[in-house]
Amino acid sequence: MRKFIALLLLSAVFSCTDQDDEAFIYPNDSEVQHFMWQGLNQWYFWQADAPNLGDNRFATNEEYIDYLEKYTDPEEFFYQTCYKHSRIIGEANAIDRFSFLNKDYRVLVNSLNGISKSNGMEFGLVRFQGSSDIFGYVRYIVPNSDAATKDISRGEIFNRVNGVKLNNSNYANLLFGGDDTYTLGMADINGNVVTNNNKEVTLTKQEGLVENPILVAKTVEVDGIKIAYLMYNGFTSSFNEELNTAFAQFKSEGVTELVLDLRYNPGGSVNSARLLASMVYGTNTNEVFIRQRWNDKKQATYSSEDYFASKTDKGTAINSLNLNKVYVLATRSSASASELVMNGLAPYVNVIHIGEQTRGKNEFSVTMVDDVANDYIYSPARENKINPNHKWAMQPLMGRNENAEGFSDYTDGLVPNIEIKEDLSNLGELGDPNEAFFSRAIQEITGKTAKRDYTNPMPVEEISNSKLFTPTKDNMYLDKIESLPLQ
Repeated sequence: MRKFIALLLLSAVFSCTDQDDEAFIYPNDSEVQHFMWQGLNQWYFWQADAPNLGDNRFATNEEYIDYLEKYTDPEEFFYQTCYKHSRIIGEANAIDRFSFLNKDYRVLVNSLNGISKSNGMEFGLVRFQGSSDIFGYVRYIVPNSDAATKDISRGEIFNRVNGVKLNNSNYANLLFGGDDTYTLGMADINGNVVTNNNKEVTLTKQEGLVENPILVAKTVEVDGIKIAYLMYNGFTSSFNEELNTAFAQFKSEGVTELVLDLRYNPGGSVNSARLLASMVYGTNTNEVFIRQRWNDKKQATYSSEDYFASKTDKGTAINSLNLNKVYVLATRSSASASELVMNGLAPYVNVIHIGEQTRGKNEFSVTMVDDVANDYIYSPARENKINPNHKWAMQPLMGRNENAEGFSDYTDGLVPNIEIKEDLSNLGELGDPNEAFFSRAIQEITGKTAKRDYTNPMPVEEISNSKLFTPTKDNMYLDKIESLPLQ
Protein backbone atom coordinates (compact mmCIF):
# COMPACT_ATOMS: atom_id res chain seq x y z
CA MET A 1 0.00 0.00 0.00
CA ARG A 2 1.41 3.38 -0.99
CA LYS A 3 2.26 5.92 1.70
CA PHE A 4 1.67 9.45 0.48
CA ILE A 5 3.50 12.60 1.54
CA ALA A 6 0.37 14.71 1.21
CA LEU A 7 -3.35 14.12 0.88
CA LEU A 8 -4.85 16.55 -1.58
CA LEU A 9 -8.09 16.50 -3.50
CA LEU A 10 -7.27 16.82 -7.16
CA SER A 11 -9.39 17.19 -10.21
CA ALA A 12 -9.27 14.32 -12.62
CA VAL A 13 -7.42 16.31 -15.25
CA PHE A 14 -4.74 18.88 -14.49
CA SER A 15 -1.59 20.37 -15.89
CA CYS A 16 1.72 21.06 -14.20
CA THR A 17 3.55 24.38 -14.39
CA ASP A 18 6.15 26.31 -12.39
CA GLN A 19 5.78 26.13 -8.61
CA ASP A 20 3.25 23.30 -8.89
CA ASP A 21 5.20 21.02 -6.57
CA GLU A 22 2.15 20.75 -4.33
CA ALA A 23 -0.13 19.88 -7.26
CA PHE A 24 0.83 16.24 -6.92
CA ILE A 25 0.79 13.62 -4.25
CA TYR A 26 3.54 11.07 -4.49
CA PRO A 27 4.99 8.11 -2.57
CA ASN A 28 7.77 8.65 -0.02
CA ASP A 29 10.06 6.30 -1.89
CA SER A 30 9.74 8.41 -5.06
CA GLU A 31 10.62 11.81 -3.60
CA VAL A 32 13.99 11.92 -5.38
CA GLN A 33 12.31 11.24 -8.72
CA HIS A 34 9.65 13.83 -7.85
CA PHE A 35 12.33 16.47 -7.20
CA MET A 36 14.04 15.62 -10.46
CA TRP A 37 10.87 15.77 -12.54
CA GLN A 38 9.73 19.05 -11.02
CA GLY A 39 13.13 20.69 -11.47
CA LEU A 40 13.52 19.49 -15.05
CA ASN A 41 9.98 20.55 -15.92
CA GLN A 42 10.80 24.10 -14.86
CA TRP A 43 14.39 24.58 -15.97
CA TYR A 44 15.53 22.01 -18.54
CA PHE A 45 16.56 23.63 -21.83
CA TRP A 46 14.73 21.03 -23.94
CA GLN A 47 11.69 20.77 -21.65
CA ALA A 48 9.29 21.50 -24.51
CA ASP A 49 10.79 18.69 -26.60
CA ALA A 50 11.14 16.02 -23.92
CA PRO A 51 8.09 13.72 -24.18
CA ASN A 52 7.96 12.99 -20.45
CA LEU A 53 8.42 16.58 -19.26
CA GLY A 54 5.40 18.18 -20.91
CA ASP A 55 3.18 20.38 -18.76
CA ASN A 56 0.20 18.23 -19.80
CA ARG A 57 2.06 14.94 -19.75
CA PHE A 58 0.00 13.41 -16.92
CA ALA A 59 -3.79 13.48 -16.96
CA THR A 60 -4.12 12.14 -13.43
CA ASN A 61 -2.05 11.91 -10.29
CA GLU A 62 -2.01 8.14 -10.71
CA GLU A 63 -0.26 8.49 -14.07
CA TYR A 64 2.34 10.74 -12.48
CA ILE A 65 2.99 8.22 -9.69
CA ASP A 66 3.27 5.40 -12.20
CA TYR A 67 5.94 7.34 -14.08
CA LEU A 68 7.91 8.15 -10.92
CA GLU A 69 7.87 4.48 -9.95
CA LYS A 70 8.78 3.23 -13.42
CA TYR A 71 12.48 3.77 -12.71
CA THR A 72 13.39 2.92 -9.13
CA ASP A 73 16.99 4.04 -9.63
CA PRO A 74 17.13 7.89 -9.55
CA GLU A 75 20.05 7.90 -11.97
CA GLU A 76 18.16 5.86 -14.54
CA PHE A 77 15.08 8.05 -14.02
CA PHE A 78 17.10 11.20 -14.66
CA TYR A 79 18.70 10.06 -17.90
CA GLN A 80 15.49 8.52 -19.22
CA THR A 81 13.60 11.75 -18.52
CA CYS A 82 16.16 13.98 -20.24
CA TYR A 83 15.80 14.61 -23.96
CA LYS A 84 17.76 12.27 -26.23
CA HIS A 85 20.58 11.93 -23.72
CA SER A 86 23.84 10.32 -24.85
CA ARG A 87 23.68 7.91 -21.89
CA ILE A 88 20.51 6.44 -23.38
CA ILE A 89 20.78 6.71 -27.16
CA GLY A 90 24.54 7.01 -27.65
CA GLU A 91 26.80 9.91 -28.52
CA ALA A 92 26.17 9.97 -32.26
CA ASN A 93 22.47 10.91 -32.15
CA ALA A 94 22.38 12.68 -28.80
CA ILE A 95 20.90 16.13 -28.29
CA ASP A 96 21.88 16.29 -24.61
CA ARG A 97 25.44 15.08 -24.05
CA PHE A 98 26.28 16.80 -20.80
CA SER A 99 23.47 16.81 -18.20
CA PHE A 100 24.50 14.76 -15.17
CA LEU A 101 23.78 14.20 -11.50
CA ASN A 102 25.46 13.23 -8.23
CA LYS A 103 24.28 11.33 -5.17
CA ASP A 104 25.73 13.96 -2.84
CA TYR A 105 25.38 17.66 -3.62
CA ARG A 106 28.26 18.43 -1.24
CA VAL A 107 30.70 16.47 -3.38
CA LEU A 108 29.48 18.28 -6.49
CA VAL A 109 29.69 21.74 -4.90
CA ASN A 110 33.21 21.05 -3.62
CA SER A 111 34.30 19.97 -7.08
CA LEU A 112 32.94 23.20 -8.57
CA ASN A 113 35.22 25.00 -6.12
CA GLY A 114 38.28 23.01 -7.15
CA ILE A 115 38.12 20.69 -4.12
CA SER A 116 38.21 16.96 -4.74
CA LYS A 117 39.48 13.60 -3.62
CA SER A 118 42.59 13.15 -5.73
CA ASN A 119 46.20 12.02 -5.73
CA GLY A 120 47.11 15.05 -7.84
CA MET A 121 48.15 13.27 -11.04
CA GLU A 122 46.25 14.64 -14.03
CA PHE A 123 46.50 12.33 -17.02
CA GLY A 124 45.14 11.35 -20.39
CA LEU A 125 44.28 7.88 -21.62
CA VAL A 126 45.14 6.54 -25.06
CA ARG A 127 44.16 3.28 -26.75
CA PHE A 128 46.78 1.26 -28.59
CA GLN A 129 46.00 1.28 -32.28
CA GLY A 130 44.14 -1.87 -33.28
CA SER A 131 43.95 -3.11 -29.69
CA SER A 132 41.75 -2.88 -26.60
CA ASP A 133 44.82 -2.16 -24.45
CA ILE A 134 45.21 1.34 -22.98
CA PHE A 135 48.03 3.42 -21.57
CA GLY A 136 48.09 6.69 -19.70
CA TYR A 137 50.33 9.72 -19.97
CA VAL A 138 50.91 12.31 -17.26
CA ARG A 139 49.71 15.77 -18.25
CA TYR A 140 50.79 17.59 -15.09
CA ILE A 141 51.08 17.20 -11.33
CA VAL A 142 48.97 19.31 -8.98
CA PRO A 143 51.20 21.14 -6.46
CA ASN A 144 50.89 20.12 -2.79
CA SER A 145 49.37 16.77 -3.71
CA ASP A 146 50.49 13.22 -2.98
CA ALA A 147 51.80 12.90 -6.54
CA ALA A 148 53.91 16.03 -6.01
CA THR A 149 55.88 14.10 -3.37
CA LYS A 150 56.52 11.11 -5.64
CA ASP A 151 58.93 10.42 -8.48
CA ILE A 152 56.51 11.08 -11.31
CA SER A 153 56.25 13.98 -13.75
CA ARG A 154 54.71 15.30 -16.95
CA GLY A 155 55.26 13.13 -20.00
CA GLU A 156 55.73 9.83 -18.20
CA ILE A 157 53.79 6.80 -19.42
CA PHE A 158 52.00 4.08 -17.44
CA ASN A 159 50.16 1.00 -18.68
CA ARG A 160 49.55 -1.08 -15.55
CA VAL A 161 47.75 -0.58 -12.24
CA ASN A 162 48.59 -2.92 -9.38
CA GLY A 163 50.25 -5.18 -11.91
CA VAL A 164 47.17 -5.43 -14.16
CA LYS A 165 47.45 -4.26 -17.75
CA LEU A 166 45.00 -1.46 -18.56
CA ASN A 167 42.34 -2.12 -21.19
CA ASN A 168 38.91 -0.92 -22.32
CA SER A 169 37.00 -2.91 -19.75
CA ASN A 170 39.07 -2.37 -16.61
CA TYR A 171 40.67 1.09 -16.69
CA ALA A 172 37.72 2.93 -15.12
CA ASN A 173 37.59 0.60 -12.13
CA LEU A 174 41.36 0.37 -11.66
CA LEU A 175 41.98 4.12 -11.82
CA PHE A 176 38.70 5.59 -10.60
CA GLY A 177 37.17 2.78 -8.56
CA GLY A 178 37.03 2.40 -4.81
CA ASP A 179 40.74 2.01 -4.05
CA ASP A 180 42.32 5.23 -2.80
CA THR A 181 45.84 3.81 -3.19
CA TYR A 182 47.18 2.13 -6.29
CA THR A 183 50.56 1.41 -7.85
CA LEU A 184 51.30 2.42 -11.41
CA GLY A 185 53.51 0.34 -13.63
CA MET A 186 55.49 2.76 -15.80
CA ALA A 187 56.50 2.29 -19.43
CA ASP A 188 58.73 3.70 -22.16
CA ILE A 189 57.93 4.88 -25.67
CA ASN A 190 60.33 3.93 -28.44
CA GLY A 191 59.05 5.13 -31.78
CA ASN A 192 55.42 4.03 -31.74
CA VAL A 193 56.04 1.15 -29.34
CA VAL A 194 55.20 1.24 -25.61
CA THR A 195 57.20 -1.19 -23.50
CA ASN A 196 57.13 -1.92 -19.78
CA ASN A 197 59.95 -0.73 -17.56
CA ASN A 198 60.76 -1.60 -13.96
CA LYS A 199 59.64 1.67 -12.40
CA GLU A 200 56.59 1.68 -10.14
CA VAL A 201 54.90 4.64 -8.45
CA THR A 202 52.38 4.31 -5.62
CA LEU A 203 49.85 7.13 -5.32
CA THR A 204 47.19 7.84 -2.69
CA LYS A 205 44.09 9.98 -3.13
CA GLN A 206 43.51 12.57 -0.43
CA GLU A 207 40.28 14.24 0.61
CA GLY A 208 39.95 17.97 0.14
CA LEU A 209 42.76 18.51 -2.36
CA VAL A 210 42.44 22.06 -3.69
CA GLU A 211 43.76 22.68 -7.20
CA ASN A 212 44.77 26.20 -8.10
CA PRO A 213 43.81 26.35 -11.79
CA ILE A 214 46.67 28.77 -12.51
CA LEU A 215 49.44 26.22 -13.03
CA VAL A 216 51.89 28.52 -14.85
CA ALA A 217 51.89 32.31 -15.22
CA LYS A 218 55.11 33.71 -16.66
CA THR A 219 56.53 36.19 -19.16
CA VAL A 220 59.15 35.35 -21.76
CA GLU A 221 60.93 37.72 -24.10
CA VAL A 222 61.62 36.63 -27.67
CA ASP A 223 63.20 38.99 -30.21
CA GLY A 224 62.34 41.92 -27.99
CA ILE A 225 58.66 40.92 -27.72
CA LYS A 226 57.34 40.31 -24.22
CA ILE A 227 54.95 37.37 -24.29
CA ALA A 228 52.73 36.35 -21.36
CA TYR A 229 51.99 32.64 -20.96
CA LEU A 230 49.11 31.45 -18.77
CA MET A 231 48.39 27.78 -18.18
CA TYR A 232 44.82 27.83 -16.82
CA ASN A 233 43.26 24.46 -16.03
CA GLY A 234 39.79 25.23 -14.70
CA PHE A 235 37.35 28.12 -14.38
CA THR A 236 37.21 27.99 -10.59
CA SER A 237 35.47 31.00 -9.08
CA SER A 238 37.33 30.78 -5.76
CA PHE A 239 40.55 31.66 -7.64
CA ASN A 240 39.28 34.72 -9.52
CA GLU A 241 41.42 37.07 -7.42
CA GLU A 242 44.55 35.01 -8.11
CA LEU A 243 43.72 35.13 -11.82
CA ASN A 244 43.45 38.92 -11.68
CA THR A 245 46.76 39.07 -9.82
CA ALA A 246 48.42 37.06 -12.60
CA PHE A 247 47.27 39.68 -15.11
CA ALA A 248 48.58 42.45 -12.84
CA GLN A 249 51.93 40.67 -13.04
CA PHE A 250 51.72 40.54 -16.84
CA LYS A 251 50.91 44.26 -17.01
CA SER A 252 53.79 45.19 -14.71
CA GLU A 253 56.16 43.20 -16.92
CA GLY A 254 55.04 45.12 -20.00
CA VAL A 255 53.68 42.25 -22.06
CA THR A 256 52.22 42.97 -25.47
CA GLU A 257 51.18 39.42 -26.41
CA LEU A 258 49.31 36.67 -24.56
CA VAL A 259 49.34 32.91 -25.01
CA LEU A 260 46.38 31.46 -23.13
CA ASP A 261 46.82 27.73 -22.61
CA LEU A 262 43.45 25.99 -22.16
CA ARG A 263 44.45 22.64 -23.62
CA TYR A 264 43.44 20.69 -20.47
CA ASN A 265 40.69 23.03 -19.28
CA PRO A 266 37.24 21.34 -19.27
CA GLY A 267 35.37 24.46 -18.12
CA GLY A 268 33.59 25.69 -15.00
CA SER A 269 32.25 29.07 -13.92
CA VAL A 270 30.63 31.34 -16.52
CA ASN A 271 31.51 34.35 -14.39
CA SER A 272 35.17 33.33 -14.27
CA ALA A 273 35.06 33.08 -18.07
CA ARG A 274 33.63 36.62 -18.25
CA LEU A 275 36.34 37.95 -15.93
CA LEU A 276 39.12 36.24 -17.87
CA ALA A 277 37.77 37.63 -21.15
CA SER A 278 37.72 41.11 -19.58
CA MET A 279 41.34 40.68 -18.48
CA VAL A 280 42.25 39.86 -22.06
CA TYR A 281 40.14 42.42 -23.95
CA GLY A 282 38.88 45.24 -21.78
CA THR A 283 36.51 46.49 -19.11
CA ASN A 284 33.81 48.29 -21.09
CA THR A 285 30.70 47.23 -19.20
CA ASN A 286 28.46 48.36 -22.09
CA GLU A 287 29.78 45.68 -24.43
CA VAL A 288 28.08 42.28 -24.48
CA PHE A 289 30.29 39.30 -23.73
CA ILE A 290 27.62 36.61 -24.08
CA ARG A 291 23.87 36.12 -24.14
CA GLN A 292 22.01 33.24 -22.53
CA ARG A 293 19.13 31.46 -24.21
CA TRP A 294 16.78 29.71 -21.76
CA ASN A 295 13.75 27.52 -22.34
CA ASP A 296 10.46 29.23 -23.20
CA LYS A 297 9.36 29.29 -19.56
CA LYS A 298 12.42 31.17 -18.33
CA GLN A 299 13.54 33.34 -21.24
CA ALA A 300 11.26 36.24 -20.35
CA THR A 301 12.13 36.02 -16.64
CA TYR A 302 15.91 36.18 -16.66
CA SER A 303 18.40 38.69 -17.93
CA SER A 304 19.95 37.16 -21.03
CA GLU A 305 23.05 39.34 -21.41
CA ASP A 306 26.38 39.30 -19.64
CA TYR A 307 28.72 42.25 -20.21
CA PHE A 308 32.45 42.59 -19.86
CA ALA A 309 33.45 43.36 -16.28
CA SER A 310 35.38 46.20 -14.72
CA LYS A 311 35.65 44.53 -11.31
CA THR A 312 35.95 41.03 -9.91
CA ASP A 313 33.17 39.56 -7.81
CA LYS A 314 35.05 40.85 -4.74
CA GLY A 315 35.18 44.40 -6.12
CA THR A 316 38.81 44.46 -7.23
CA ALA A 317 39.52 46.45 -10.39
CA ILE A 318 40.14 44.18 -13.37
CA ASN A 319 43.71 44.16 -14.66
CA SER A 320 43.16 44.14 -18.42
CA LEU A 321 45.79 43.81 -21.12
CA ASN A 322 43.42 45.49 -23.65
CA LEU A 323 44.53 43.20 -26.46
CA ASN A 324 43.16 42.99 -29.97
CA LYS A 325 44.70 39.56 -30.54
CA VAL A 326 45.14 36.51 -28.32
CA TYR A 327 46.72 33.10 -28.97
CA VAL A 328 44.67 30.27 -27.43
CA LEU A 329 46.05 26.75 -27.10
CA ALA A 330 43.09 24.38 -27.10
CA THR A 331 42.40 20.71 -27.73
CA ARG A 332 39.54 18.23 -27.60
CA SER A 333 39.85 18.45 -23.81
CA SER A 334 39.04 22.17 -23.93
CA ALA A 335 35.32 22.54 -23.28
CA SER A 336 32.43 24.68 -22.04
CA ALA A 337 33.83 27.81 -20.33
CA SER A 338 37.06 27.48 -22.33
CA GLU A 339 35.05 27.57 -25.55
CA LEU A 340 32.91 30.34 -24.09
CA VAL A 341 35.95 32.60 -23.69
CA MET A 342 37.04 31.93 -27.25
CA ASN A 343 33.57 32.46 -28.72
CA GLY A 344 32.75 35.46 -26.51
CA LEU A 345 35.99 37.23 -27.45
CA ALA A 346 35.68 36.50 -31.17
CA PRO A 347 33.59 39.60 -32.09
CA TYR A 348 36.17 41.87 -30.46
CA VAL A 349 39.52 40.10 -30.58
CA ASN A 350 41.40 38.11 -33.20
CA VAL A 351 41.46 34.70 -31.51
CA ILE A 352 44.25 32.57 -32.98
CA HIS A 353 43.30 29.01 -32.02
CA ILE A 354 46.30 26.66 -32.02
CA GLY A 355 45.81 22.96 -31.37
CA GLU A 356 42.80 20.75 -32.06
CA GLN A 357 39.05 21.01 -32.51
CA THR A 358 37.49 21.59 -29.10
CA ARG A 359 34.84 19.52 -27.28
CA GLY A 360 31.75 21.40 -28.44
CA LYS A 361 29.85 22.25 -25.26
CA ASN A 362 27.89 25.47 -25.66
CA GLU A 363 25.26 24.89 -22.95
CA PHE A 364 25.34 25.97 -19.31
CA SER A 365 23.83 24.43 -16.19
CA VAL A 366 23.06 25.20 -12.56
CA THR A 367 23.32 22.89 -9.55
CA MET A 368 19.86 21.79 -8.46
CA VAL A 369 18.88 20.26 -5.11
CA ASP A 370 15.62 19.37 -3.39
CA ASP A 371 14.79 22.88 -2.14
CA VAL A 372 11.36 23.61 -3.57
CA ALA A 373 11.08 27.05 -1.95
CA ASN A 374 14.13 28.17 -3.95
CA ASP A 375 12.85 26.59 -7.18
CA TYR A 376 15.34 23.75 -6.64
CA ILE A 377 18.37 26.01 -7.23
CA TYR A 378 21.27 25.29 -4.87
CA SER A 379 22.33 28.16 -2.62
CA PRO A 380 25.01 27.73 0.08
CA ALA A 381 22.97 30.02 2.33
CA ARG A 382 20.04 27.60 2.18
CA GLU A 383 21.66 24.27 2.98
CA ASN A 384 19.43 23.91 6.03
CA LYS A 385 16.41 24.20 3.71
CA ILE A 386 17.37 21.26 1.49
CA ASN A 387 15.24 18.13 1.94
CA PRO A 388 17.18 16.16 4.61
CA ASN A 389 15.85 12.81 3.35
CA HIS A 390 18.36 12.66 0.50
CA LYS A 391 21.38 14.51 -0.93
CA TRP A 392 20.86 14.00 -4.66
CA ALA A 393 21.81 16.89 -6.95
CA MET A 394 21.25 17.45 -10.66
CA GLN A 395 23.29 19.46 -13.11
CA PRO A 396 20.93 19.61 -16.09
CA LEU A 397 21.58 21.79 -19.11
CA MET A 398 19.48 24.93 -18.70
CA GLY A 399 20.43 27.08 -21.65
CA ARG A 400 22.83 27.94 -24.43
CA ASN A 401 25.40 30.73 -24.67
CA GLU A 402 25.84 32.84 -27.77
CA ASN A 403 28.30 35.66 -28.42
CA ALA A 404 27.50 39.30 -29.20
CA GLU A 405 27.04 38.41 -32.88
CA GLY A 406 24.53 35.67 -32.03
CA PHE A 407 26.83 32.75 -32.81
CA SER A 408 26.48 29.61 -30.70
CA ASP A 409 26.59 26.81 -33.25
CA TYR A 410 29.70 24.96 -32.21
CA THR A 411 28.33 21.67 -30.90
CA ASP A 412 31.00 19.94 -33.00
CA GLY A 413 33.70 22.11 -31.43
CA LEU A 414 35.69 25.16 -32.45
CA VAL A 415 38.06 24.49 -35.34
CA PRO A 416 41.71 25.56 -34.92
CA ASN A 417 43.39 28.11 -37.15
CA ILE A 418 46.63 26.17 -36.76
CA GLU A 419 46.31 22.44 -36.19
CA ILE A 420 48.84 20.67 -34.01
CA LYS A 421 48.73 17.71 -31.62
CA GLU A 422 50.84 16.93 -28.60
CA ASP A 423 53.61 14.41 -29.15
CA LEU A 424 53.50 11.57 -26.63
CA SER A 425 57.17 10.84 -27.20
CA ASN A 426 58.12 14.43 -26.28
CA LEU A 427 55.49 16.39 -24.36
CA GLY A 428 57.94 19.04 -23.22
CA GLU A 429 57.69 21.30 -20.18
CA LEU A 430 54.65 23.55 -19.80
CA GLY A 431 55.65 27.20 -20.12
CA ASP A 432 58.93 26.38 -21.81
CA PRO A 433 59.29 28.31 -25.11
CA ASN A 434 60.57 25.07 -26.66
CA GLU A 435 57.42 23.09 -25.79
CA ALA A 436 55.61 22.38 -29.06
CA PHE A 437 52.33 24.27 -28.50
CA PHE A 438 53.97 27.31 -26.93
CA SER A 439 56.74 27.26 -29.52
CA ARG A 440 54.17 27.25 -32.34
CA ALA A 441 52.42 30.26 -30.80
CA ILE A 442 55.74 32.11 -30.47
CA GLN A 443 56.44 31.39 -34.12
CA GLU A 444 53.10 32.95 -35.04
CA ILE A 445 53.78 35.99 -32.84
CA THR A 446 57.29 36.67 -34.13
CA GLY A 447 56.55 35.76 -37.74
CA LYS A 448 59.74 33.75 -37.96
CA THR A 449 59.84 30.33 -39.54
CA ALA A 450 60.56 27.76 -36.86
CA LYS A 451 63.74 25.76 -36.98
CA ARG A 452 61.99 22.84 -35.32
CA ASP A 453 59.99 20.19 -37.12
CA TYR A 454 56.33 20.07 -35.98
CA THR A 455 55.59 16.73 -37.61
CA ASN A 456 54.43 14.41 -34.87
CA PRO A 457 55.69 10.82 -34.64
CA MET A 458 53.21 9.86 -31.89
CA PRO A 459 50.22 12.24 -31.71
CA VAL A 460 47.92 12.12 -28.70
CA GLU A 461 44.60 10.47 -29.58
CA GLU A 462 42.78 10.40 -26.25
CA ILE A 463 39.81 8.26 -25.35
CA SER A 464 39.38 9.93 -21.95
CA ASN A 465 41.21 11.78 -19.20
CA SER A 466 41.21 12.21 -15.43
CA LYS A 467 39.17 15.44 -15.50
CA LEU A 468 36.20 13.62 -17.01
CA PHE A 469 36.01 11.38 -13.94
CA THR A 470 35.61 14.27 -11.50
CA PRO A 471 32.11 15.16 -10.24
CA THR A 472 31.98 18.28 -12.47
CA LYS A 473 33.46 16.66 -15.58
CA ASP A 474 33.31 19.20 -18.44
CA ASN A 475 30.53 21.24 -16.92
CA MET A 476 29.89 24.95 -17.41
CA TYR A 477 27.85 26.39 -14.58
CA LEU A 478 26.07 29.71 -14.32
CA ASP A 479 26.91 31.70 -11.19
CA LYS A 480 24.62 34.70 -11.50
CA ILE A 481 21.34 32.83 -11.04
CA GLU A 482 21.69 32.91 -7.25
CA SER A 483 21.21 36.67 -7.28
CA LEU A 484 18.21 36.69 -9.60
CA PRO A 485 14.57 36.69 -8.48
CA LEU A 486 13.16 33.20 -8.74
CA GLN A 487 9.57 32.88 -9.92
